[in-house]
Amino acid sequence: MTANTQAIARAMDDIASQGSAADAAAMGARVGISVRVTNRIEDVEAIWRSLSAAGLESPGQSYDFIRLWVTDRKIPVSARHFVVGEVDGVPVALLPLHFKRVHGVRLYTWFPGPHAGCYAPLTDTPRLQELGTSGRSALWRSMIGALKGADLVYLRSMPDRIGTAEGLFDELGEALEVETLYRARFSSWEQCDREQRSRSRRKHDRQQGDRLAALGDVGFEEVSDLDEAHGVLDTMFAQRSARFRAQGIRDIFVCDNITSFYHAALDPGSGVDVRLHVLRLDGQIVAARYNIVVGDRMFCLISSMSDCSRIQSGSPGKQCLLRVMQTVFDQGMSVFDMGAGFTDEKRHWCNEQVPLRQHYVPLTPLGHLVMLGHSNFQRLRAWAKANASVKSALRALHQLCERIRGKARSDQL
Repeated sequence: MTANTQAIARAMDDIASQGSAADAAAMGARVGISVRVTNRIEDVEAIWRSLSAAGLESPGQSYDFIRLWVTDRKIPVSARHFVVGEVDGVPVALLPLHFKRVHGVRLYTWFPGPHAGCYAPLTDTPRLQELGTSGRSALWRSMIGALKGADLVYLRSMPDRIGTAEGLFDELGEALEVETLYRARFSSWEQCDREQRSRSRRKHDRQQGDRLAALGDVGFEEVSDLDEAHGVLDTMFAQRSARFRAQGIRDIFVCDNITSFYHAALDPGSGVDVRLHVLRLDGQIVAARYNIVVGDRMFCLISSMSDCSRIQSGSPGKQCLLRVMQTVFDQGMSVFDMGAGFTDEKRHWCNEQVPLRQHYVPLTPLGHLVMLGHSNFQRLRAWAKANASVKSALRALHQLCERIRGKARSDQL
């Protein structure tokens, strides 16, 4: 690992636009902040796993998930940057970042982009809390100051808290809250069923189940056979593609050739704990969910259902989720994470909402301009999503632009 211990004063000069350099420098000197940077993920494995021991907010923070991602996506070693921030020689934070160009802008960002619900630095939360505002400011400035050659550090979808600890990332650049993460947190299926399903809701679920059962033999399972799992995944992506086409949404799995990663994660040697749930009608898959387990939390990354109108009358997606919820909490999970973005199913099942923020750290004048433009775009998009007519019109316009351009836009910035 290449040591790159930074003087706090120099880090302040590199990103002087953020807060008080003098205060951060004084705090950094007092607590002994140092920074190490490496391009090899193996160099930070021990630190990563140690910081992960208290639990993760997302598969996007998982060492095995990111190791598989950079390998499958063939990301050059030179574009991989793992920044470790230490206080008095003890690792307190780790930033795994991808250096890339998007529309000519040089930036550091999270590796998987939109493919996980949220992201955050790996941290020793108690130590980070002890640093206080000025100490955290000095730490983040030092870590960002170790990143060279970019216009912007763009850290998307970061929660405003880690567990009960709030404000740990307030000093990390400019933050914009535009999304919400939805989670179901219960001690058992009985508690979940009691608190989230009213008598009328149970009746409605039963009626939908009866309609689906009237169409044939309904079965639900967690797929464990590896060969079968790959076939299920192919069906899931085919169903997702049909859904994307119907909605006029870009198919990020196919357009970006990401399907290989999700297949690779099924391999027992990947280190990623995948749980694949399927609902079948007369043996045919009518709904599926691709989940990843980290500790006692399950994260749903992909869901799909049949686009057949006759089958949809029985709400196979909702029936599948009902069974998944029971399975998740019967297996002793404490949290089922359904990701960001509002849907009807999240309203029904999730009792916890976590604000997500986009964090921007501009490093050059161009970075400042990009931050202003992109943050305003994010605000506009959030407004459009909340307005059905505007959302429909923008989707139609986007489809037209895609056909004219003959290519797909990036999801990273």
